Amino acid sequence: MPHREENSVQFERVAGGCGAEISGVDLRNLDQATADEIRKVFLDTGVIFFRDQNLSPQEFLDFSAKFGKPVEYPFVKGLDGCPEVIQILKKENEKVNFGGVWHSDTTYLDEPPMGSILLARELPPYGGDTMWANQYAAYDSLSEGLKKTLDGMRCLQSSAKADASNTREDRLKDSAKSADTKDYAVWHPVVRTHPETGRKALYVNVAHTTKFEGWTEEESAPLLQYLFQHQIKPEFTCRLRWKPGTIAFWDNRCVQHYPINDYYGYKRLMHRITLAGDVPK
Repeated sequence: MPHREENSVQFERVAGGCGAEISGVDLRNLDQATADEIRKVFLDTGVIFFRDQNLSPQEFLDFSAKFGKPVEYPFVKGLDGCPEVIQILKKENEKVNFGGVWHSDTTYLDEPPMGSILLARELPPYGGDTMWANQYAAYDSLSEGLKKTLDGMRCLQSSAKADASNTREDRLKDSAKSADTKDYAVWHPVVRTHPETGRKALYVNVAHTTKFEGWTEEESAPLLQYLFQHQIKPEFTCRLRWKPGTIAFWDNRCVQHYPINDYYGYKRLMHRITLAGDVPK
């Protein structure tokens, strides 16, 4: 498939739903003009991929800083010398993987992250792919009646929801921040407007969303369950097969992701950086 170009940046869409692979760029020597072009592809496709980028933790931080402010992740301690870089590790004997449900990262914070960047270090011989789902498309494909109902509603986002907290337990045993093991909860819009593109995106997720404002959890459950199933339809998604040195950079404001847990008995080690966001509106 031929490459497309956004000025000097070559990229190839990987699926109709979202995602693009960018080629011909050395992220160790990335000038700001090229970074600005990459950001355009990022905003257009929701998640971008780079291959063969074996960056050191400091080089990884330097790259990420061209797109936003790296911040420390709640709950998990970062690397020595690079506290904004955390390990996403699943050991050979572990059955549950970190963040192993569809979600947008840390939506239970007052200012959820703009983006997340993942760098593959050690991988199983097969499995361990990640999927992403386009929440612009999820919103756009709703009926006009349901859009009207959801616009202006708020929902409670919680770090204590069982589906999410259960996938953190093993990491908290060996790498928890003692000061950051508390639960978080916040009200955010059900539909948020992206601060850069102006587009509307569905902003509920099965990992963290518990109920609608003014509704009980029991009343909220049927509509939330419909939205949770709707927002991950295959036509909204893309899927990445990782290789060592692959980087994925996704927009938490308009996509969700899901790390597939299909490699029991093998180790998988990734490094991740989170970029500061803003208050969803």
